[in-house]
Amino acid sequence: MTTTEGGYVHTFGPELPAMFDGVKLAAVATILYIIVRCLNLKSPTAPPEIIYQDTLLSHYLLKTCPMLTKEYIPPLLWGKSGHIQTVLYGKMGRVKTPTPCGVRMFLPMQDGATATFDLFEAIGAHTTGDDITMVICPGIGNHSEKNYIRTFVDYSQRQGYRCAVLNHLGALPNVELTSPRMFTYGCTWEFGAMVDYIKRTFPQTLLVVVGFSLGGNIVCKFLGENQSNQDRVLCCVSVCQGYSALRAQETFLQWDQCRRLYNFMLAENMKKIILSHRDSLLAMQCSNIGDGELNRLYAATSLMQIDDSIMRKFHGYDSLREYYEKESCVHYIHKITVPLLLLNSLDDPLVHPSLLAVARTLAEKMPNVVFALTQHGGHMGFFEGAVLFPQPLTWMDKVIVEYTNAVCRWEKKQSVCQSSSE
Repeated sequence: MTTTEGGYVHTFGPELPAMFDGVKLAAVATILYIIVRCLNLKSPTAPPEIIYQDTLLSHYLLKTCPMLTKEYIPPLLWGKSGHIQTVLYGKMGRVKTPTPCGVRMFLPMQDGATATFDLFEAIGAHTTGDDITMVICPGIGNHSEKNYIRTFVDYSQRQGYRCAVLNHLGALPNVELTSPRMFTYGCTWEFGAMVDYIKRTFPQTLLVVVGFSLGGNIVCKFLGENQSNQDRVLCCVSVCQGYSALRAQETFLQWDQCRRLYNFMLAENMKKIILSHRDSLLAMQCSNIGDGELNRLYAATSLMQIDDSIMRKFHGYDSLREYYEKESCVHYIHKITVPLLLLNSLDDPLVHPSLLAVARTLAEKMPNVVFALTQHGGHMGFFEGAVLFPQPLTWMDKVIVEYTNAVCRWEKKQSVCQSSSE
């Protein structure tokens, strides 16, 4: 190809189209590389890493709970990205979400607060024939109407479990506060009130304790606070918690794995919940919250700032450090003596891998603890599926029930052995 300009002849040879083709190929290769890296497509699937003590109980549990020793296979195209798993959990919850039918219960507390929980009866009998109730504590600002809770409750009901789900104080949009406080990171009062009600109302029932994320901290702290809290408890399962708020606050300000962005988004959600009760908090004479605290709340861009200006004052803590120290289950979890399953994912963008040392050390030292760490799953994701579309039930939903069934059978077996020997 030639062009004429000012008497000069310019010739474009075949190398120019070839150069353009090379640029296109380089651009496509770059895009594909970014996709592969972001979606973590080269990461292999694997069984969870299991840390446990060599005991008869742990061997029995791993034998009768095969999901803990088999590969966890997330959806091929996006399931190896902890971010996508986390966002899908947060925005979509679960696919084809069921709507279990329950009864909302209201419990007056000593300080004037009103705790609420939803009670769902079992659908059919449990495989052991026993009356067993799952007492469930959701994640931060969550309640029984969240999709992941509804899916898990429906599945558990069909496996023969009665379910009681705590609604975090202030989390339900249509339930007003009756005292000048809301749920906090480690307050176990409402959960304890729900457990006491279940024990009184169903004197023959045995309990399975389940906590998700922040709820995992609450249930582990509750069981470790007082040995009597473990009465009639068969086992406890904690999913995706960080174990120590004091250590977590440092990692939550880092941009690694976009934790600072997640921190900001969680803080915005907490703002909405608190401000929805603004009038109630300001109107009560015994409230520790005033206009100054609310002004600092408006400017907050992290959970730590909200905890410092608002949340710690609900219980009169003098500093944020004291609040995190005393509200974290890390100081109580070693006192749990019932079977305890701790579940975490290595690609959880909210929980820094360094925080998992607490669970690992606990499982290495205590015979009742099993720590399962998956390569993939994000924060409360654990979706399963072939290529693109996830299944309604997640690996998390199924493994909790499978582990619980195994513990129930173990306890039934021990009871029969004791009866025959007497």
